[in-house]
Amino acid sequence: MAIASLVAIAFLVPLALLVQQLAYERALAQAERQTAIVMSVLAVTTDPNAVKQVIASTNDEDSGQLAVHGLAAEPVGTGQAPAEFIATAAQQRRTVVEPVPGGLAYLEPIEVADDQVAVVEVHIPDEALTGGVRSAWLALTGVAVGLILGAAVVGDRLALRLVRPARSLADAATALGDGNLAVRVRPSGSRELAEAGAAFNQMADRLAALRTAEREMVADLSHRLRTPLTGLRLDVEALEAAAGAPDGPAGPEEADPYRTEEADPYRTIGRVRQALAALEHEVDVLIRTTRQAATASEPAPPGRCDAGQVVTRRMVFWSAVAGDQDRRCKVSVPGPAPVGVPAPELAAALDAVLGNAFRYTPQGTALEVAVTRHDGWVAVRVDDAGPGIADPDRAVQRGASDRGSTGLGLDIARRVAQAGGGSVSLGTSRLGGASVVLLLADVEAPPPAPPSRLGLIGRLTREPRTRGGRRAAHR
Repeated sequence: MAIASLVAIAFLVPLALLVQQLAYERALAQAERQTAIVMSVLAVTTDPNAVKQVIASTNDEDSGQLAVHGLAAEPVGTGQAPAEFIATAAQQRRTVVEPVPGGLAYLEPIEVADDQVAVVEVHIPDEALTGGVRSAWLALTGVAVGLILGAAVVGDRLALRLVRPARSLADAATALGDGNLAVRVRPSGSRELAEAGAAFNQMADRLAALRTAEREMVADLSHRLRTPLTGLRLDVEALEAAAGAPDGPAGPEEADPYRTEEADPYRTIGRVRQALAALEHEVDVLIRTTRQAATASEPAPPGRCDAGQVVTRRMVFWSAVAGDQDRRCKVSVPGPAPVGVPAPELAAALDAVLGNAFRYTPQGTALEVAVTRHDGWVAVRVDDAGPGIADPDRAVQRGASDRGSTGLGLDIARRVAQAGGGSVSLGTSRLGGASVVLLLADVEAPPPAPPSRLGLIGRLTREPRTRGGRRAAHR
């Protein structure tokens, strides 16, 4: 608005002065025309009466008063100019314009006879000098005010277009700082503000993704604690069953040649200690992983392990638990099976699948765990003879469970398999129950042969032909 005011003043003040100057020049031109009329009469006659008649006919409301000095002792007409101004004009033989009370005196000398000079006087009143100037100035002032108000309105609208995106961005940043990760802005305004809005949306999306990933990571790591807890629960149930057994010696028909009263409690206590150690290890992993996620600026490079060794090591624990529950547990690991996931991650996925099998199948249900390696893939298969999975598609959804659990077990296995370049499939096992297969890429498998650049035609041209048109080997 200040700039608009300066521009209006810079243009309108000179224009107002120009209007005043035009009015002044117009009044002088009118006086010059009146003087020319009287001088044309003086060129014909110097009779004061004739000149007086001409002056009377020339005067009107808009014209100045006329007078002629030097024709007689008294001036012809009504004069306002002092004698010194008249003498100056007569002596110097030039036009004289001097201020007088009420306006200007326009004096024009004319030689009417030898050594006789008459001076024509036109009195220009102040009204003639400023005629129309005031109305013109008022009009220009109105134009200036209109320009300033228009500039103010336009500037306000333009400023609003610039301020509104900035204010929206500031409000969104405040909301994001208060914890509302769903807030987004619509990029608008200048190019810089639009780019800032787009960058803000990307930052908000990144923060939301990081918070979701953080929560999923905490849920997955916490779910890994259920594996040793499951073992502890089963061992406590075994201890409670042993404590509730009859105190007297068993009869000959009830004696178990493969079990002693002292051996079972010690074996159970040993597994309890092993489960406690595993629980402490998982808590340490949870703390260490959380700290690494909080301080790491870049994701850790992917690891690798031998799936056969991981399965063999974990089945030492699960086989003991299966023995306490009278489950027939078969493990098949023919040889090394390298995969592209860290050993703790694969162990967590296997524990999640086996934990579901122990938790949701009755005691005595048979289990089979096998590792196979074929055609660039490593498959870790867990089969059971339980009731199976009614809805496999729902079972792999994160957080979905029909058994009242967290619904994270199979999702953990799926994410580990995807990290290893594979997937998880659910089906029916040959034992009649559920079959969960973790398919992982074999990291030591040779890459597939590249296709021939020549295709079928190239292969045909490289193979020699026989007489019957078939190709034969070189001899």
